[in-house]
Amino acid sequence: MYPGLKKAASSRSLNLDGQAVRVAARAPAIRPKGCVFPAILLTVQALILMIPEGFDYRQTAVAAGMPTEGDPLSRLVWIFLTIGALYVLINNRSKTTRLLKRFNPFIIAFLGLATLSVFWSIEPVVTVRRVYRFATILIVCMAFVVQGWHPRRYQNVARTLLTLVLIASIIFVLVAPQYAVQAQLDPALKGAWRGITVGKNILGPLASDALILWLHAWLSKEAKPAAAASGLLLSLLVLIKSRSDDAILATLFGVPFMLLLLWQAGGTLRRYMPYVVGLFALVIGAYALAVLNLIPGSDTLLKPVTLLTGKTLTFSNRTAIWAVLEAHIHLHPLLGTGYGAYWYDSPDSPSQYMVRVLYFYPTEGHNGYLDVINDTGYVGFSLLIGYFISYLRQSLYLMRSDRAQAALYLTLLFRAFLGDFSESHWFNVLIIGFLLMTLATAGLSRSYLDARTGAASAFRRKGVRAPGIAQMR
Repeated sequence: MYPGLKKAASSRSLNLDGQAVRVAARAPAIRPKGCVFPAILLTVQALILMIPEGFDYRQTAVAAGMPTEGDPLSRLVWIFLTIGALYVLINNRSKTTRLLKRFNPFIIAFLGLATLSVFWSIEPVVTVRRVYRFATILIVCMAFVVQGWHPRRYQNVARTLLTLVLIASIIFVLVAPQYAVQAQLDPALKGAWRGITVGKNILGPLASDALILWLHAWLSKEAKPAAAASGLLLSLLVLIKSRSDDAILATLFGVPFMLLLLWQAGGTLRRYMPYVVGLFALVIGAYALAVLNLIPGSDTLLKPVTLLTGKTLTFSNRTAIWAVLEAHIHLHPLLGTGYGAYWYDSPDSPSQYMVRVLYFYPTEGHNGYLDVINDTGYVGFSLLIGYFISYLRQSLYLMRSDRAQAALYLTLLFRAFLGDFSESHWFNVLIIGFLLMTLATAGLSRSYLDARTGAASAFRRKGVRAPGIAQMR
């Protein structure tokens, strides 16, 4: 049961994050001091990852998807983001230190491994650029949760940003369909919306995340029913028109999972939630093994998926890409060939073998797990598994005190789990999906820190419900 916000004519003062904040029980949002600049950094970071370089919408999604280096304007923007995020973290160094102690250690360890891979990378210059972008995205997300934070800041900003992107995409489709709608002859791509992004496989996951965020806002009473319904319909429209089967499948999985976590009659299933989450993780793991054809009878296991998506078991010929990647992985299984170095579009790059075998250049492995192994070997893949486990552990701890927030973080993780079976988002600094997942990781770490220290319960101790915080019964 999810009661609405407590009605009160007066407002009360409380101390959140060391700042005096005046909160009205019916106020639309909390705006702690210093919240604007980190939000600007995050918005700029998101735009530079989703919009074609130089705003050149004439190029195809494939050509725009994997730049090896930015133009002068892009480089200036990245420098601005780095300096701005470092300024926020240094200016709040005590909070930054506390956050680092509770931050998911495996994503930081992966950054360390990626940095070391410069020494054995087949394209060291490319690896250096990727590492720099990784570090910048990470500190931008840290800055967002260090300064101006409140318990519902993550979804408030992410939901607003994604909704604006979807609205802008619809307008762009109506005004300039020759740029906003993919015109390939392939039936799977023809007529698919890409909106203001570089391709349908970027717009689709963004719509999926927006749908999940609006569903969460409705279930947790963080948005009015009319606003939540409008957001859901908007997200569903763009999701369908993007024709991203993978995003649709991930959404079909994520929505029931969130409903299961938040629609528990009387909380009778609460004690079993860790087992439910574990079961979902096992199901996704089995699906991963089936997709990679690593378990017997995988054809039978995947038949329901093919019925839902209309795809064959080749997953739009992605299995041919995976076969080439797996052959390359066998050459350097332990540490890979350098972070981001394989997908370097030059005549001497080993990725050019894709052209000779497949007669096209896919720009990515269309499987986030294989791309991680290819770049950083099974050592990097082990760190990715550790990242998952740490994320799950923090989410389950947070569920004890804030089930609504934990449910959101878990749903986003499982949606990303499924999406990366046929797209490459994990630790991919060229895709906005990595930014959104890193932001969720940072938000979870901050929420976990607050839960451990009791900071998140300041509202309840003072008898005040912060806007957007729905208490569970």
